[in-house]
Amino acid sequence: MARTGFCDSRQLLDLHMTEERQLPLRTWANSCVLRERRTFAEGEEVRPGHCYKPAQENRWVQRLPISAEDGIIMDYAQQDESTHTDVYEEEALLKYLHRLPGPSSLGELLPGLLRREVEVAISKLGLLYDKTYAWDIFSDMMRSQLLCTLPNADLPRPFTDTTRAILVDWLIQVHEVFQFSEETLYLAVHLLNRALKLIKVSISGLQLLGVVCLFLAAKREECLLPEVSELCYLMENAYSKKQLLRMERRVLTGLKFDLFHCPPLHFLLISASIARCSDKMVWMARYLLELSLLEVQCVVYLPAQLAGAALRLARKILQEALSPEGETAWYIASSIHIGSEAALFNIMRIMAMAAARAHGHETRATFVKFSTIQTLHVSMHPALKTAPGLLGLPCTQT
Repeated sequence: MARTGFCDSRQLLDLHMTEERQLPLRTWANSCVLRERRTFAEGEEVRPGHCYKPAQENRWVQRLPISAEDGIIMDYAQQDESTHTDVYEEEALLKYLHRLPGPSSLGELLPGLLRREVEVAISKLGLLYDKTYAWDIFSDMMRSQLLCTLPNADLPRPFTDTTRAILVDWLIQVHEVFQFSEETLYLAVHLLNRALKLIKVSISGLQLLGVVCLFLAAKREECLLPEVSELCYLMENAYSKKQLLRMERRVLTGLKFDLFHCPPLHFLLISASIARCSDKMVWMARYLLELSLLEVQCVVYLPAQLAGAALRLARKILQEALSPEGETAWYIASSIHIGSEAALFNIMRIMAMAAARAHGHETRATFVKFSTIQTLHVSMHPALKTAPGLLGLPCTQT
């Protein structure tokens, strides 16, 4: 399989970094100038055709700097006087909930609390400019994730789990070379899993299939795309441009042009924000979640289940003590992780076994990617080698 060198690891999406973040390129595209809304004074009559909007809800519209030449949104920031007040209110609410006389009391309040926390988390992530639709979008994510699983983890002959893992590991390296977004990687692997079951491909065409899936994912998620000749070069020109485009048509036809995917990374980031996880716990969970891409057994689980298992295992590995308020926040975030405890434990077992052998395994792309200072060196944490033991499983010797 063709070799690719690692470029300097770019900073991945991190909720907890204090550095100023810029919007990804795909968010800049297709943006238009927002029209200022009129703010009506208290008691002022609202005439037909006018829309009443309280002043404090207008902060996103007022704070969006627009380029006068092309009307593209270049940056955003929520600089509102009520920000600190909201933080204090959240802390006070969590303290109050912790003093309630039992988990049943918290359970009764959970639906309303979860809705409020999801809206706050999505706003902090910058996924929406207006959190009015945050709960509707999250509800749609929970429903649509049912379409993102496969009925079984069986691979068609002559492919094996090892063959697939080597291909995914190589795709992770190519993904790093082009500095694609994380959503592109998860979508590419999802398309690969579906294509392997729907399209008859020989061993010699497996690498071409993987590159085409990454190319299709980039077309859906990215604004800047590589040339077809660049993709052929990364495969050492083993395939021509004509062969690549022909395979692209085969994949699109086999998938019926359905490229939808709800990545588990979104559930992970939302859950981590609600649970007030530390920087290191978020990076550790992201590392475990990306390791699951190499494990074919994980294709049958829901994205929310994969995210929940990654967070739980990261908490066990790091052994970070939580405050009483943190325990309450963790309980609220755990309600997102649907499914049985047995299913979550099985996912954690798969991730723990993968993490224990990652440092000395042939497929080391994810291990190297998360060993940089930007990712807090989480892949080099000493507890990962004995991660199965934290779940009561025997530790494999590597």
